[in-house]
Formats: sequence, structure tokens, C-alpha cells
Amino acid sequence: MPMLFDPIQLGDIALANRIVMAPLTRNRAIEGNRPGPMTVEYYRQRATAGLIISEASQISAMAQGYLDTPGIYSREQVAAWRDVTDAVHVEGGRIVIQLWHVGRISHTSLLPGGAAPVSSTNRRSPAMTFTRDGFVPVSQPRALRDDELPALIADYVHAARCAMDAGFDGVEVHSANTYLLEQFLRDSINDREGPYGGSIVNRARLVVEVMQAVAAAIGAGRTGIRLSPMTTFGDTAPRDSQPQALYSHVVEQLAPLGLAYVHVIEGETGGAREPADAGEAFDYAALRRRFRGAWMVNNGYSRADAMDAVASGRVDLVAFGRSFIANPDLVRRLRENLPLNEPRPDTFYGGGADGYTDYPAFDGNT
Repeated sequence: MPMLFDPIQLGDIALANRIVMAPLTRNRAIEGNRPGPMTVEYYRQRATAGLIISEASQISAMAQGYLDTPGIYSREQVAAWRDVTDAVHVEGGRIVIQLWHVGRISHTSLLPGGAAPVSSTNRRSPAMTFTRDGFVPVSQPRALRDDELPALIADYVHAARCAMDAGFDGVEVHSANTYLLEQFLRDSINDREGPYGGSIVNRARLVVEVMQAVAAAIGAGRTGIRLSPMTTFGDTAPRDSQPQALYSHVVEQLAPLGLAYVHVIEGETGGAREPADAGEAFDYAALRRRFRGAWMVNNGYSRADAMDAVASGRVDLVAFGRSFIANPDLVRRLRENLPLNEPRPDTFYGGGADGYTDYPAFDGNT
């Protein structure tokens, strides 16, 4: 019977335990969209996680959607991330980077030359984003042409290679939370015709091609993916009309690649694992049966939930988000059933060390 605190082999990456730090956007990148010294300390403090998945990091200048988020495509960014990975490795930790393209969830002021965001569609999202002028509605996107998609896939490959140059143990491709790849997957967003629109097979084509290319470039055993079959993520998009069929097909297409893991957000991101408005329940177990690699889950798991999920064999790893923000020593606290620090939401996005690197480790009094 596996336990939450047992080691596990995640593809080519050996982990000390099955507790994962989820990717968490913190908006503290410095000039050039680089992680700075505070970010080095932030991840170093949390290196007892079996695996750290870094904050989502844009694969190109056109992939950015929020102010002060880091990239992983320039030499300067690679050098800055190297300081992070070195610090985590010195502490005995393992870290992968989440590769991100926001698609239509962006604003012209964040993009090169004031360009329009790109997506599967030219329909605007109802989402808001954060710019130097504060929270503003996202901009009108333009639909990518089919002949532009090979260059997009090349951007993912370039970012993955940059990640390996920066010392990461692997990458997680962000195909969740209604960002670009999910904008191609869902029929509630993707209204295009041709080889990347219409049928489930066509809508899944881009994510499959991205995963094939990244796995070929850096090794499938160092490549994972994040999916969110049932999320609407702040009402940025409705769910697909056939989520079970869509995501079953995606996982079936990914299974032969030998990926290190699939990371699934169960239910509504940051909300209920079984949303009341979701209609028919989503069968995550059926999805898992289609994949031979490690299965990681996320979304509001308590200590008891996580221990039960792993011990039952339903999942292999559990990712924790806000708990890791407030508890750099979360692994110890979970193992010893110690009380947890409460996170401070007003410090989640942007700012300095307050609410970032100043949460205390347990000392017997906290």
C-alpha cells in the first residue's frame, strides 16, 4: 500500500515523497520577466516537496497574459532560473517548470508592439487581467492561422530546451484553466474549421502535437501535462459540451508517449471538486485507466483526503497550492499532523517578501 510520504519514480525523476507544490502565479518577476533573488529563496524554502512545479512561465513574449510573470525563452531568463534550480537541488529537492501560453487571456499592453492576443478564435473572453493600469478587460484576440501553428509548437520546444538548460528536472505543459491549449480543446471556445477545429480529434490535435514535440526534444520521462476537464476558472469559458469524451480522447492519445505524469485539476479550479452546476459527474477514474504513467491530482485536498487518495491507489501524487504558499515546511507539517499557517490572500499577487518568503516554519509555537 503506497503512502503519501513514500518515494516514487516520476518518469526519469526520483522523488522523496508524493507531496507536490502546485504551480502558483505570484507576479514577482523582475525586469526582463526574470525570477529574482526573492524567488530563489521562495522555492528554496519549499524544497522538501517531493516535486515543485514552478509558477506558470510564458514560452515566448507573445504568451504573456499578466504583469510580472516570468518567462523561459531568453538567455537572461535561463540564467536567472538556474539560480532557482541550483538552490532547490542543493536542498535535495526536485523542480519542473510549467510552460505557459495564455492565448486570449491577455492584453495588448503586455504583448510586443501592442499586438493582439492569439487564440483558436477571434471571440473575446469575459476575463480580466492585471496590467500596469490595474485590472482591465482582456483584449480582442485574433485566431491563429493553421500555418502559424508549427511556429507555436516550436516555441514550446524552445522553452522546454531552455528549461533543461536552466537546470530544471523536467517540464509541465499547461493545458488547463482555459488558457491557449484548452482554447483549442473546448468546443465552447474553438469555433474554427479545418484540421484544428470541429471534431474532438481535430480540437485535440494541437495539444497532442505539442506534447509529441516536447517529449521528443527533452525526453518523455521529463515531460508532464496539466488538464482541467471541468473548470470554468472564473467564468472565462464554459465547459466543453462532451468533457468526458474529449479528455478521454486526449489522454488516450498521450498514453503511448510515455509521459512522466498527468496532473488533473479535479472539478472547479479553486472551488468544488464536484461543481453543483456541472450536470453529469465527471469520471476521473475512467480517465486514469487510459494512462499508464503517474497520476497527480489537485484541488483543495486536506491531509486526510491526500493520504486516503494515495493509499487507495486512486492517485500517485497530490499537489497542494495555498497550503504551500503559507507553509514552506508543509511536508513536515503533513507528516507530523502539525497545525498550518493561514495564507494571506492580499499578498498572493505581486509585492515583496511580505506573504512570499516570510511565512515561518513550525517551531513548536506557530
